[in-house]
Amino acid sequence: MEYGFIFTGSDPELAVELAPLAEASGWDAFFVWEGIWATDPWATLAAAAVQTERIRLGTMLTPVPRRRPWELAGQTMTVDRLSRGRVILSAGLGVPQSVEDRFWIFEDDPGRRARAEMLDESLELLEAMWRAQPFEFDGEHYRARRTDEMLPLPVVQQPRIPTWVVGMWPRPKSMQRVVRADGWIPNYAPPGVELSGPEEQAAVYTPAVAAEAIAWLRAEREAAGLAERPFAIVHEGTTSATAASAARATVQPWADAGVTWWLESDWSVPADRVEAYARERIAAGPPAIG
Repeated sequence: MEYGFIFTGSDPELAVELAPLAEASGWDAFFVWEGIWATDPWATLAAAAVQTERIRLGTMLTPVPRRRPWELAGQTMTVDRLSRGRVILSAGLGVPQSVEDRFWIFEDDPGRRARAEMLDESLELLEAMWRAQPFEFDGEHYRARRTDEMLPLPVVQQPRIPTWVVGMWPRPKSMQRVVRADGWIPNYAPPGVELSGPEEQAAVYTPAVAAEAIAWLRAEREAAGLAERPFAIVHEGTTSATAASAARATVQPWADAGVTWWLESDWSVPADRVEAYARERIAAGPPAIG
């Protein structure tokens, strides 16, 4: 099991200060969130990269269809090189307008199908652009003409920056996208059940459900010849900074199910308490299991 901390605040100076604290406190990764009209996560991570040596750095998560792939490629490549190969890209469709209108104040939601198509094309484009070699692309939403001029530097991590992708279990099309990626960020939609929001979804997503999905993923990756490639299974949750045994008890069932990354977060902490909470929880170290 590896452990990441998600900084839920918006102050970039504080995030850059907390990243070395997370590294010194034994965490394996430090994440910041990415929004629309918000603090630039990649500028923040670039600053954190030069203040740290070991800890991995990433977003949780990037709404890739809302981004221009070529700009995202340049940002991620820059942080990957500044960190000497410690970047993780967490990719998702983005929040629908019907769920969070604040994220759609500059444009209208084209719909889930269009965003899914844009995500697939963007992931293909990103992998090509990270190689920093001439290529061509002709998709439904994006295109790239071949050029041999002014090519950027390639990413440090090869064959690509590790890309964790949101997948909705047990929807086959969504999960097949995950099979080709480097990690799974789980969503859960029980067949025949309507869930009103993330809280209800989290309540029904149990370690038993995770184990079923993980077994399916492993079988699909083996069939695709990808079984030997590193692959992350992610779970996000909240544990105590002061009760180590309770924290271990929270994490252990997920580890037993096959989860390989525990991401610590508490999105309910009010803005005026984020700094105090983050400092305390980071300094206490990850909820390591035996």
